[in-house]
Amino acid sequence: MPRFLAGLPRRFFLVVMLLGSAVITAESLAYFDFGTLHPFVIEKLPVRFETLWLASLRIHVASALLAFPLCLLLMTRTLQRRPLGHRWSGRVTGLVVLFALVPSGVVLAFDAKGGSVVTLGFLLSAAIVAGCTVMGVRAARRRNLVLHRRTMLHVVAQMSVAVTSRAMLVGLDAWEIDPELAYVVALWVPVLASAAVAELVSWRSGFPVSSSLHPVERFRREISALSPLVRIRSFVRPFARLGR
Repeated sequence: MPRFLAGLPRRFFLVVMLLGSAVITAESLAYFDFGTLHPFVIEKLPVRFETLWLASLRIHVASALLAFPLCLLLMTRTLQRRPLGHRWSGRVTGLVVLFALVPSGVVLAFDAKGGSVVTLGFLLSAAIVAGCTVMGVRAARRRNLVLHRRTMLHVVAQMSVAVTSRAMLVGLDAWEIDPELAYVVALWVPVLASAAVAELVSWRSGFPVSSSLHPVERFRREISALSPLVRIRSFVRPFARLGR
């Protein structure tokens, strides 16, 4: 029972994000109706490099609709207990994130509503996603599962901004907050809060190493953690002998 209760926040987060992702998917299908323009597009036009912007918008929406649910599934115990499925799902997700989601998001950021402050927020989020994805892939290849988990938490946290930001916009609009200010607040607060929460969660669960890990992996990490002490002892031992 204590283990079940401890896992409730994680399960709640996954369920809420999956529901939010489903709502965003339903709302975003209109972007792919090439016969009509979505109200968001009409509001934004005209923009610089219109063809590039429209293509980036559709690429960004399509890649987000694929990458975010995959990231959530990769966090589930079910997929984590299947190394082959987890590995290939992670590779597909990484490719989509690095070569579709982030580049298209960077293009869109420069014409974001709210001006340069919002642009900076989007670029910061994109940098966290891209940087942590690369670090996470490298950590996985080195079998550093602690670092891999930490970086992937940051990726998922930043992707969750799509849901939390929309929820905040609805709340701020209900409170009749100025739309320009609301847009800035609804971006920066989720971006910074998500980064802080991801770091806190990864820090709290980084050590001790989970007992669910393979014994070889646990032994490797224990040796890695003790290696500085071994080096110090090897350095001090010759001097100790001289003093005898």
